[in-house]
Amino acid sequence: MASTPIQNSIRALRFARGEMTQQALAEACGVTRQTIIALEAGKYAPSLELAFRIAHAFKVGIDEVFQWPRTP
Repeated sequence: MASTPIQNSIRALRFARGEMTQQALAEACGVTRQTIIALEAGKYAPSLELAFRIAHAFKVGIDEVFQWPRTP
């Protein structure tokens, strides 16, 4: 499985929120734990709806969760 160019801060945000588990985040977003694992590993780019759900779960803006580094 190829990695995606979209980077994310999911792991850091989980730990900043009292070490939220992958399972707790998955349940808050209506997805499986395996989806969260794949997202954290950068192997999967979320749908726009899922990206918003994750940001909402952390109570932050979507740009604090996901980043698209620009290439020169």
